[in-house]
Amino acid sequence: MLNSLASGRRLALRLLLWQLVAAVVVGLAFSVQGFRWAIAAAAGAAIVAIGTALLSSRLFSQVSGAGLALGRLLTGMLLKWMVIVGGLIIIMVQYKLPPLAAITGLGVAYAVNLLAFRFKG
Repeated sequence: MLNSLASGRRLALRLLLWQLVAAVVVGLAFSVQGFRWAIAAAAGAAIVAIGTALLSSRLFSQVSGAGLALGRLLTGMLLKWMVIVGGLIIIMVQYKLPPLAAITGLGVAYAVNLLAFRFKG
């Protein structure tokens, strides 16, 4: 085994924290456009963080065999994408917040993934 579950949990927690920081930063960056833009950008990044939390909690819930781990990964990814798509629909359709800000927040939160996996520290 190359990586322990504890290492995976630490990486998932670090990724989640960085995504939440990115949500705050992108919200502050869009605050010059107005309150609705800032909320849309922060919410777009926050739904990615919520999806990541669901995925990691599902994936690292308990030790199991490879088949069960793959099943948990797939169901976690399905949950993550359901949260992201559902969250974007709520942000843009129900609350009618600016779509550009929401999608930018989503992109910034996913860009954090590259940094989290690049600098494992």
